Amino acid sequence: MTKILIVDDAEFLRVRIIKMLTGQGFEVYEAENGAKAVEKYKEVRPDVVLMDITMPEMDGLAALKEIRAFDSQAKVVMLTALGQESVVLEAVKSGARDFIVKPFEHDRVMSAIHKLAG
Repeated sequence: MTKILIVDDAEFLRVRIIKMLTGQGFEVYEAENGAKAVEKYKEVRPDVVLMDITMPEMDGLAALKEIRAFDSQAKVVMLTALGQESVVLEAVKSGARDFIVKPFEHDRVMSAIHKLAG
């Protein structure tokens, strides 16, 4: 079963994505900030990570770099708000495989996951 890690400080967003993915048969884990994301990644070794950029404690960019340092093959998709293009560029340079702009469509999330997990 494909394992997905959802990382976002907004609980309502995590819940929304978790419902979407569990309904599609994925095994889903969650973390509310970058520091917890790094811990959870090391614990469960997910196939794909969906990670917000702006979060307290450790932002998504720092977490991406730590996860990629731990596992250079990590497949991380950044979740971003409009207007964060420069941060998205840095995320891609740091190893992000894709990015999704919020508010996102169900099909866009599924497409990114299938592309990376497939």
